[in-house]
Amino acid sequence: MAVRFGKRLREVREEAGISQEKLAELSSLHRTYVSSVERGKRNISIENIERLALALGVTMRDLMPDDSKPAAKKS
Repeated sequence: MAVRFGKRLREVREEAGISQEKLAELSSLHRTYVSSVERGKRNISIENIERLALALGVTMRDLMPDDSKPAAKKS
């Protein structure tokens, strides 16, 4: 789940045209933390999801990965 959330966060951030550094500044989080979240290396708290959503001008739901798509099968 952390990897899928991170990918979705990166998509939304890039669509907004915001760098990781700017997102970190807007959300009062450290840039390396934002980077590790995007890479799926951290489990993120609801509080920090809210901070990122507010900084991006989206809802928390907008940051959730789309589970309607089937997961890629591993061979």
